[in-house]
Amino acid sequence: MVRRQVLRLAPAALLAAATAAQTRRGKEKLLYFTRSVGFEHSVVKRSGAELSHSEKVMMEMGRRDGFDVECTKDGRVFDGDLEPYAAFLFYTTGDLTLPAQDGSPAMSASGKRRFLEAIAAGKGFAGFHSATDTFHSKGPQNENQAEVDPYIAMIGGEFVTHGEQQEASLYTPSTFFSRNVGVPSEGLSFTEEWYALKNFAKDLHVLLVQETRYMKGDAYRRPDYPQTWARMHGKGRVFYTSLGHREDVWTNPFFQAITQGGIAWAMGRFDFDMKPNIDAATPGANVLKS
Repeated sequence: MVRRQVLRLAPAALLAAATAAQTRRGKEKLLYFTRSVGFEHSVVKRSGAELSHSEKVMMEMGRRDGFDVECTKDGRVFDGDLEPYAAFLFYTTGDLTLPAQDGSPAMSASGKRRFLEAIAAGKGFAGFHSATDTFHSKGPQNENQAEVDPYIAMIGGEFVTHGEQQEASLYTPSTFFSRNVGVPSEGLSFTEEWYALKNFAKDLHVLLVQETRYMKGDAYRRPDYPQTWARMHGKGRVFYTSLGHREDVWTNPFFQAITQGGIAWAMGRFDFDMKPNIDAATPGANVLKS
């Protein structure tokens, strides 16, 4: 497979096209949850009462696209009324029912159950980067599991490890972005911290594929695998991208267009044929070592 075209910057028209592709339905409310149990990424780390870098970017996306964003690290929110939220956005790490170093209140076991039930009943979900490094399944880290944690079953994949930050290429087997968001279909390249993933759901509609051939490090000595995807969880729409480790990625117009498109779809602002394509797009996805 040839290396894809490197695309680092986009004209302002790209974001305009992404916004225009979305059907406005009034101001809906989204919950952006960024609690970290264990390692806290710099893009979700707050300085005092000031919102984190990614929270500020998400708030701006909401202003641009006509939805309100509530940002919190308080896990008790899931014991309250979840009806006002059209979708849940997660940039989280670890077992969220356990204490965190920053002292943020934990999600209760019943809160986790209520959250997953809300998605299955029709709420949207969008996960970023370490959202797959959350609620790990029982079993060896470097193996796929036959039975995964209910949260992992919802999001559709699970973090294994990552190598050094580097530039790597992504390509798309889907017309989801090119038709509905404005992201070019020929491929993308970012410098990022790339996640190696496992325990992929069988019904993934793969949106972006991690091209491993030119990557450095043992974590990527495996066939190409899903990097960004969509799936249905009951009646709920689930979107995930492993992008989002770095501050400059959050301000990259392509990442913002990808994020806008994924959130808009999860909120039900446009429809698309989400027929599973994981076997055709990434036939070696579950091979963790080549």
